[in-house]
Amino acid sequence: MGLLTEQPPTTGPPSISRRLWSERRIPAALTALAVAAATGALLVDVIRVRAGQPAAAWRRRLAGELAARPLDDTLIQAGGAVLAVVGLWLIVLALTPGLRRRLPLQTPGAQIHAVVDRKAAELRMRDAAMRVPGVSAARVRLSRRRATARADVRFRAPADVQADLRTSLLQECDRLSLAHQPSLRVRVRPRRS
Repeated sequence: MGLLTEQPPTTGPPSISRRLWSERRIPAALTALAVAAATGALLVDVIRVRAGQPAAAWRRRLAGELAARPLDDTLIQAGGAVLAVVGLWLIVLALTPGLRRRLPLQTPGAQIHAVVDRKAAELRMRDAAMRVPGVSAARVRLSRRRATARADVRFRAPADVQADLRTSLLQECDRLSLAHQPSLRVRVRPRRS
């Protein structure tokens, strides 16, 4: 995925694209299969009971177990906790956009949605940090809200390198055209030989 080095010409105010929603096909398919299998088995057994046949052995055993066990039984509580956690996880998957490894970009129109891979943006910012005179090594972490850069200074005063590094990284953030400009935190330390 390439990065834009120059801003495209715009006819109006830039549109800010939101994070894309992942499709989550596998969790949705597994959930649908599990619900369909459980519902199908229960439906077949209910039809058999309505037709005058005795209930399936698994249903009689389950009803007997549930009637005999008190609610404070460890097995009942553990099963309820597992089902609650699975349910909460499915709700979180349904309500969050996902695709956290991609950052939305500013676009010239509302119909265009552009994203950049987080690692690619981090590499681009790290390369900008390495071009600053005096920096011997740099690491950059980028999230939606914050960019954190750590650099080792080989020569020059650390305060001068930090100021140049901040300027260089802010310029690189502008070139990336991220939809939400992250706050920048820069830390430098003298490199020990």
